[in-house]
Amino acid sequence: MKKFISPAVCGFAAGVLQVVPLIKSFACCLIIPGAAFLSLWLDQKASKSTNKIPMKKALVFGLFTGLTAAFFGTVFEVFVTFITRQNDVIVAFPELQRMIADFPLSPELKNQVMEIFQTVRKELMETGFSWLYTFTILFNNLIVNSIFGIVGGLIGAQILNSKNKSSEA
Repeated sequence: MKKFISPAVCGFAAGVLQVVPLIKSFACCLIIPGAAFLSLWLDQKASKSTNKIPMKKALVFGLFTGLTAAFFGTVFEVFVTFITRQNDVIVAFPELQRMIADFPLSPELKNQVMEIFQTVRKELMETGFSWLYTFTILFNNLIVNSIFGIVGGLIGAQILNSKNKSSEA
């Protein structure tokens, strides 16, 4: 477990940043891959190693960083929504309605989708919590953060390995 401290710390930090307005727009493409890279770099510095980082280790570190960020990002998002009773779903609801109206779906299906979103919106505004919202945010974060964490870990390993080669020569 000790060898996974840097992905846990970096994943936690990325999870916190996923909730910050404006910064959260960059979560998937910059923050999560950057956290995976940073976890590899921190591990290398902690072990005082300049050995080549295996791609398997980079993949595992990236995945673990992404999963940790997904978990904590979801927890903080749900907590902030519970406290403020505001989030992106509530704010963007009118645009969501217009977007669904433009979908090439049957009117019955459009109505069912709108009823689901209205129920989630109502629950969030009244109680600050919705099981469906929590589940969908967690599911989305697990998939997206895992993918971008793995990508960040693999790219980070390539960068660190190339720097290690140049410092040895």
